[in-house]
Amino acid sequence: MHSRENLRRAMALYAVTDRSWLGGRTLADCVAAALAGGATCVQLREKGASTAAVAAQARALLPLCRAAGAPLIVNDDVEAALLAGADGVHVGQGDAACAEARAALGPDAVVGVSVQTAAQALAAQKAGADYLGAGAVFGTPTKTDAVVTGVDGLSVICAAVTIPVVAIGGLNARTLPALAGSGADGAAVVSALFAADDIESAAHQLRAVVREALGA
Repeated sequence: MHSRENLRRAMALYAVTDRSWLGGRTLADCVAAALAGGATCVQLREKGASTAAVAAQARALLPLCRAAGAPLIVNDDVEAALLAGADGVHVGQGDAACAEARAALGPDAVVGVSVQTAAQALAAQKAGADYLGAGAVFGTPTKTDAVVTGVDGLSVICAAVTIPVVAIGGLNARTLPALAGSGADGAAVVSALFAADDIESAAHQLRAVVREALGA
């Protein structure tokens, strides 16, 4: 069971995997480096992979995350999260996605929901979400169709809810300082971490920037 305060701390540097940046490295090695550098949570995002493949990858990452005290969250695949024994799942704005994830995974699982507005944030909180992924705060090459909320939109979302909020979208060492004062509990990063030649050093730098900007 993850307490709200523990989960809030886990949002600080939220690493979202992206296989396209591995450059011949294994995903496990990259995640291990991110955790060694200070990543506080890992989301396994394997778009297009089968449930069996996602579950197998999650099982490989779980011991690394456990050793680092970082939750392992599976993106969008509730069944894979269940099969692997992951800490939880992150879902989008599909109808009843949050409630269905909670029903499948049980009360102790972590359920995160992507939101772009305060109304969506409040609905997700009411549906039982443990945390929110809010954004995209900035435009991002990772999701070219993402709605850009900006820092102002992020601030409105953070003020509307009592559960932890992690900022997502276009976040890196250059853009992270703009989150100061937004109320966000942390930042989700993708290419800023996994596209780096030295992932551990990149994580260390990002963690320091998050600490400075958000006190997280």
